Amino acid sequence: MVRTLILMRHGKSAYPAGVADHERPLAPRGRREAGLAGDWLRATLPPVDEVRCSTATRTRETLAATGVQAPAVFESGIYEASAEYLIELVRLTDPAVSTLLVIGHAPGMPWTAWDLAATHDSDAAVRIGRKFPTSALAVLRFAGEWDAVDTRTGDLVTFHVPR
Repeated sequence: MVRTLILMRHGKSAYPAGVADHERPLAPRGRREAGLAGDWLRATLPPVDEVRCSTATRTRETLAATGVQAPAVFESGIYEASAEYLIELVRLTDPAVSTLLVIGHAPGMPWTAWDLAATHDSDAAVRIGRKFPTSALAVLRFAGEWDAVDTRTGDLVTFHVPR
């Protein structure tokens, strides 16, 4: 079975005075671009079976703006997560899930996409190496089970920046 992993960076956030980083909401642009990301997901990829999302306000609002209706698990560890942490989180995914969406932050999302990609010379990998902007989505495919996911085992099939 082919597994599809979608790594999404949260939408553009606002910076209201006196609000802690974890609680920052999306800016209007962030809501709009996250909505465009959701439209692209539905038009392009298999339906999302499960979502793993940071507990930060901006990631929760990003998920809501995408319109993705899959069951969601909110993980505090995704906030400020390393690639190693995120890869382990992917490995723990239920075998019944074929398409997983993870919504998090930089630098975790770009580092994880880079580490999982089998090659780094594709257009998508080059673009990720330059910049992984807000609301961007890296899509990787894996042959086999989630628990076998490891560095350089994924096919980085696309990198999409909704604008």
